[in-house]
Amino acid sequence: MAAFSSLKASVKAFLINRPYVLLVLTMLMWSANGNAGRMAVDQISPMMIVSLRWLIASSVLIFFARDQIRNDWKILKQHPVIIGFGGTFGFTGFNALFYLAAHHTSAVNMTILQGALPVFVLLGAALVYRLPVSLMEWMGVGLTLCGVGVVAIQGDLSAIAKFSFNIGDGWLILACLIYSAYALALRNRPKVSGIGFFTALAIAAFISSLPLLIWESALGETQWPTSEGWLLLLFIALFPSLLAQICFLRAVDLIGPGRASIFTNLVPIFGPIIAVGLLGETFHPFHAVALVLVLLGIALAEWRKIRPLQDVTA
Repeated sequence: MAAFSSLKASVKAFLINRPYVLLVLTMLMWSANGNAGRMAVDQISPMMIVSLRWLIASSVLIFFARDQIRNDWKILKQHPVIIGFGGTFGFTGFNALFYLAAHHTSAVNMTILQGALPVFVLLGAALVYRLPVSLMEWMGVGLTLCGVGVVAIQGDLSAIAKFSFNIGDGWLILACLIYSAYALALRNRPKVSGIGFFTALAIAAFISSLPLLIWESALGETQWPTSEGWLLLLFIALFPSLLAQICFLRAVDLIGPGRASIFTNLVPIFGPIIAVGLLGETFHPFHAVALVLVLLGIALAEWRKIRPLQDVTA
């Protein structure tokens, strides 16, 4: 037990003020989430995943961090709007719109349009918080968008001609706008621990997901998890839902929502790479080109910004 506690303390000390490590880990887990979602087809229905993932995540948090949550509650209960918005729209709403969009648009459209997320956050940061956006940041975002585009068209320029806007694209843009608003709102989150704040969001996400689960059930499309579905659900709940969100919250605390959002363009790059091992898909040269473009874009956007970070509420 002493050795485990020592290891836990060492890992926390290493990660606590390293936003770039936290963000890369976050994007790896979110990328794996996409692959897990594909593997979950015929194993568990989409809205069942949405509801149970937040039930499991919030239950784990309440069990292991109940003392910290109890201490934070005095402050948390004074902020029902930001908690309700974050859980309902940032978590449940984004996922529901994403699933809905997937039924009406192509993978190419979804990959390209998701690349708009950091643009929305940077624009929001400039408009709402009057934060300056440098030319280097815009150039970096542009380079990451090129990397996302390479994945979307799979290295074939003729695929651009197939791009056409439809209702599914509208749902996806709305989803990105909602998540951008959530990311921006994190800048003014209650001054409590990341664990306490995230627990409140997870509970709000679970409650707000129940009407969607009822709707899915009314349509006769609800599927209870199979044995494989339970394993996938546990992975989704513990890693992309719980650990990834905590890492993202901490990174936003350290470098702000605009800079943190640029890293989201790693998701469509990491996703296919992870799929090579999990789903037996082929790694193509355009994947390597896209990864280099996105990493160069992030490096350009972050140029001269790496500095010692002061500790903030963890």
